[in-house]
Amino acid sequence: MTEPLVLGIESSCDETGVGIVRGRTLLANEVASSVDLHVRFGGVVPEVASRAHLSAIVPALERAAATADIDLADVDAIAVTAGPGLMGALVVGIASAKALSAYLNKPLYGVNHLVGHVAVDLLDHGELPMPAVALLVSGGHTSLLHVTDITSGITELGSTIDDAAGEAYDKVARILGLPYPGGPVIDKAAAAGDPTAIRFPRGLTARHDMERHRFDFSFSGLKTAVARWVEQRRLDGLDVPLADVAASFQEAVCDVLTAKTVDAATELGVSTILLGGGVAANSRLRTLLEERAAAVGIELRRPRPALCTDNGAMIAAVGSEAIRAGLAPSSLDLSADSGLPVTRVVV
Repeated sequence: MTEPLVLGIESSCDETGVGIVRGRTLLANEVASSVDLHVRFGGVVPEVASRAHLSAIVPALERAAATADIDLADVDAIAVTAGPGLMGALVVGIASAKALSAYLNKPLYGVNHLVGHVAVDLLDHGELPMPAVALLVSGGHTSLLHVTDITSGITELGSTIDDAAGEAYDKVARILGLPYPGGPVIDKAAAAGDPTAIRFPRGLTARHDMERHRFDFSFSGLKTAVARWVEQRRLDGLDVPLADVAASFQEAVCDVLTAKTVDAATELGVSTILLGGGVAANSRLRTLLEERAAAVGIELRRPRPALCTDNGAMIAAVGSEAIRAGLAPSSLDLSADSGLPVTRVVV
């Protein structure tokens, strides 16, 4: 049986992604980011993101087809992010996918964005050993998943109850007077700092929290602690040691993320951890998770950085797995669902 040729469209936030895969082989991955448009606002503005998707989607489709050396009529199916994400941004991608599906008479698969961050690893490393634990960390999501089957066996073990990790990075960057997006600039600043200089709180790690939120995350309190520490320093007329604050903040985030992930993997007896999402590019997170996983005999897998951020290839990968599993395609009545649960892989 010939592996299906699948086109994937991603537009859940500020990246317009179009990817093309044949089975588990990546043929094209075109991404147009609108991050520069959001810099002056210090975060993603949904309306701005939606308009950027409108401008970027057709050129991205053309570039992807050229890179893969195919005609769009050659694809066997079209996959598109149905959620979760920003409603207006999702609608742009879904409308484009519906138009292509109707015009080309190809089946449409509305798929889950979070599952995409798991499935994309197949394009880099092949079959994912099952069961596995997946830690997905981005500007909008921090999720811990138990994966026994990519299309039918994903359970959410925990998630953020307030700010996502990437969102906390952006807010702390603003407190420190650093530019948006905060993740890369704080990671860079932290390299020159002392991660033990300031003991910032580790959210949801106290004994009473662990009873109800063992695998959940909270970074709002950490962000507030950084803000208060910096404010007090300035009130006292002292300089703010930017590198030490960045390193201490980053250590608090990565300490919690890695400890809870390894705890979950150990509790479930799995031998593989998958790290995905835009924050997976963070140097301290990668290093600390690899060290802690190796200490208990667990393998860490992480897609290449270009596949960690939001992209169309990961959506095409989910579509390909859905076809492989014999799942029925979606209806042209498909709607965006900004709060789509990770347990719904195809809508």
